[in-house]
Amino acid sequence: MHHVLDMRAALLRWYDEQGRSLPWRVRPEDRARGVIPDPYAVWLSEVMSQQTTLAHAAPYWGKFLAEFPTATDLANAEREIVLSMWAGLGYYARARNLHKCAGVVRDEYRGVFPTDQKTLLTLPGIGPYTAATIAAICADEATNIVDGNVERVISRIFAYQDALPKGRKALRELAGTLVRADRPGDYGQALMDLGAGICAPKNPDCDICPWAEWCKAHAQGQETLYPKKEKKKTIPVRHGYAYVLRCGDYFLVEARPDQGLLGGMLGIPTSNWGEKPASHNAAPQTKDGHRNWQRAGEIKHVFTHFELRLDVFTAETSDRLEGEWTRESAGLPTVFKKVVKLAQKKTGPSGPAKS
Repeated sequence: MHHVLDMRAALLRWYDEQGRSLPWRVRPEDRARGVIPDPYAVWLSEVMSQQTTLAHAAPYWGKFLAEFPTATDLANAEREIVLSMWAGLGYYARARNLHKCAGVVRDEYRGVFPTDQKTLLTLPGIGPYTAATIAAICADEATNIVDGNVERVISRIFAYQDALPKGRKALRELAGTLVRADRPGDYGQALMDLGAGICAPKNPDCDICPWAEWCKAHAQGQETLYPKKEKKKTIPVRHGYAYVLRCGDYFLVEARPDQGLLGGMLGIPTSNWGEKPASHNAAPQTKDGHRNWQRAGEIKHVFTHFELRLDVFTAETSDRLEGEWTRESAGLPTVFKKVVKLAQKKTGPSGPAKS
């Protein structure tokens, strides 16, 4: 497949000249100076930048590396500290797996982060994409790196007809036909850059694309038809109550159960999320029962599979009950930051909650 070699050469030329510089990236000119990618740092960056923007992930990456320079340092840290440093990055199962994975690297690999795809796939929280990326960048393994951006590029190059997610496996196989042992790490990162910058979802910049001459969707003038996706179902709405119990500047928080959404994170006490709750059984008890709970308003927060609407109630108490109290909402997930902000904004009574 001679054109494959031409395609790869064109993409790598483009990457050498115009690929992104990212805080965690070892670019070709860095490699030429003898810089060697650190698999631990690459892994951190990959896990953090899933489901979020690189600009949002970058400061977290810097903070984590400064606080935990090696996998063993991260493994030795209290899980609660790791979770609170993660607050605001979302998808908290990633943070629990991050800590767990570091523990496995410390205990089973003497703190040396593995770099081969097969071993990486056995570690907690590392899936095919992350394993392929680390192995290509850190071990020059000719892996097949496919993220959402790469899916878009490949589906357009081949004018791939099957709708995602069903057609994903065959699309991966198509991407694999372009993989070679020549500069696999740079090739994978170049492909991601192409998708993130030029081959954009709505307005791809085909005029400057190094792959335009091989792109079937471009030849048809139908770039934005791809990737084809099954129709999205509307996401359901869940309801609940949130209770901000205040004592001076402090408010009551509790650790959420490990199982379920935001597992292990600190949060504001809430009722179960589902149908509109019938009663205020979940409210922390104050001396005068539920009587001084006042409604502060409603917050909305969209998770991947549903929208959550929480009615926020607030009350003051003069004695700190048993439990954990804090003045800082910085270590809380975004949904609870919204709850606290609304409760703090509330001024004047708006009528007691009916219990």
